[in-house]
Amino acid sequence: MSTAIQHDRSDLFIGGEFVAADSTARLHAINPATEERIGSIPDANERDIDRAVAAARAALPGWRRAGGAARSAILARVAEGIAARAEELKDLLLLQNGAPRWWRDQDVTITQMLYRQASMGAGQLEDETLVEAPNGGKTLLQREPIGVVAAISPWNAPQALLAMKVANALAAGCTVVAKPSPETSLDCYLLAEILRDAGVPSGVFNVVTGGPATGAALVAHPGIAKVSFTGSTASGKAVARECANTLKPLIAELGGKSAAVLLDDADVELFLSSIQREGLPFSGQACFCNARIIVPRKMQDEVVAGVIATLQSFRFGDPSDDETIMGPLVSARQKERVEGYIRSGLEEGAVLALGGNTPTGFDKGYYVAPTVFTGVTADMKIFREEIFGPVFTVSAYDTEEEAVMLHDATDFGLSGSVYSRDLARATEFSRKLSTGQLLINGQRGAPNALRDFYKQSAFGGGVDRIGGFLLTKGITQPIGDVKMKTIFG
Repeated sequence: MSTAIQHDRSDLFIGGEFVAADSTARLHAINPATEERIGSIPDANERDIDRAVAAARAALPGWRRAGGAARSAILARVAEGIAARAEELKDLLLLQNGAPRWWRDQDVTITQMLYRQASMGAGQLEDETLVEAPNGGKTLLQREPIGVVAAISPWNAPQALLAMKVANALAAGCTVVAKPSPETSLDCYLLAEILRDAGVPSGVFNVVTGGPATGAALVAHPGIAKVSFTGSTASGKAVARECANTLKPLIAELGGKSAAVLLDDADVELFLSSIQREGLPFSGQACFCNARIIVPRKMQDEVVAGVIATLQSFRFGDPSDDETIMGPLVSARQKERVEGYIRSGLEEGAVLALGGNTPTGFDKGYYVAPTVFTGVTADMKIFREEIFGPVFTVSAYDTEEEAVMLHDATDFGLSGSVYSRDLARATEFSRKLSTGQLLINGQRGAPNALRDFYKQSAFGGGVDRIGGFLLTKGITQPIGDVKMKTIFG
């Protein structure tokens, strides 16, 4: 696959327009399947951020006054615009992060859904409610947008993860400065066009691009009222420290080290059928990957053989081939990181059952073969730490108590699955696990069900909700004509 079209940008989206960046520094975009340069973006500086935040602050009063019904209509048009330009978005994602067709389709489809859900939520918002006490006292509760939101998103599902932040913030009446990942910023320019064309007023949505310094400056800016961040736990801790300096509220979805726990009555074929979607989607570059397999010792050989056969059946390679299931990793740095973990697994005594190398014929591109380790114990780095690559670990247990211990033996608690033919048994087992989201037999439930993430997988719950972008003010109304008294009488 060759990349003929270059996407060089020297502008940012600020105040409803594409304006020249003040910064002259540039970051290059690289196609991970070919290692070809596909374009560049500005590495925005503090003056660029000042302009974007100023535009968002100026737009805030008018966007708030527009009301929920008007915001709802605009967000519905955003969803329609994304649907109309879906293939353009997918083409940009292919070039930037090497996502295979099925993953790109999912990313853009979920993005449309999130804007539609936010549209419905905006239409249902009540700005004021009156609460009455039994003694006749009344308090008027007024809900108002928190202010300008910094939305910082990663590269693995760039449109959907940004939509979780932007759609809900806009529905609440907030304005936004978005900072996409440097690996996937080109699609955010197209998103800015879609929002502008849908009628989002000037300054309500702004985009600054750049690397870690740009993100740090945006988080630290005094005009930002709240930060919504998705990324690694290490980066999230740095964001949290900066937010703490000004007690700025933060919601952060961070890393994961999720597990699939098979009970002794599990349907192994059903588990194997979920590997593409839940096990190692996008070559393992998703925080919810069930990359740890925890299995009864008597079933270990059957499960390992099935996992290997399933991975070998996947079309591996060029993500521009619509039949490809697993493609490259996003960058040379990510490939080096994954290869480092594979070396660590071997050094710590895990048994390499599959992969662990660069596949033959893939000298160009950031490819790592699907990899399976067995004999993995809870003290190994490959068991405890997030790898973010196509690496499965298999650990055997003898009792359910040991299975719970193995499941919880990491610093993360984002997602996971429990497999059993007995729904009641699987549900009861799931209650024992320290994880925010559990799928029984790999089946996803109600998408609007509210949940949190546990341990170091999140800060502030980790899930963006419209209510999280609102503040509630209480205005008390006196009972009759009474003299003012102190709280002490």
